[in-house]
Order: sequence, then C-alpha cells, then structure tokens
Amino acid sequence: MGRSRGHKKHDKNQNSLPQTPAALKSDGVDEEFSRELADQADMEAQARANAANQRARVKKNQ
Repeated sequence: MGRSRGHKKHDKNQNSLPQTPAALKSDGVDEEFSRELADQADMEAQARANAANQRARVKKNQ
C-alpha cells in the first residue's frame, strides 16, 4: 500500500552505542612468537608472513 515510503525506523540503540577508538582496535593477530621455542617451519612461516605484509604495504601505497 506504500505506507513504508518515507517512514524511517526508530532505532534507539543506533545513537547510544559508542564506536571503538582506533587505538583500541587490534589487527586480529593474537599469538606470541618466541625465537627460543621456534623450529625451522616457524621461522619460514614468519619470513613468509613478513614478506606478504611488505607486499601488501607497497600495493596499498601505490
């Protein structure tokens, strides 16, 4: 019948919920790395992850 046109929803939570400050947001990595306990596979994975991060930064800056 067209009654919903121009009618806005009244969501009371939308304005009262605070947003998380950028300083408190994490990058999603929640693991610790210890060189003393790492084996060769861990070292290779760390090197690949660092290389991928560098490629992503270069691609983002271009």
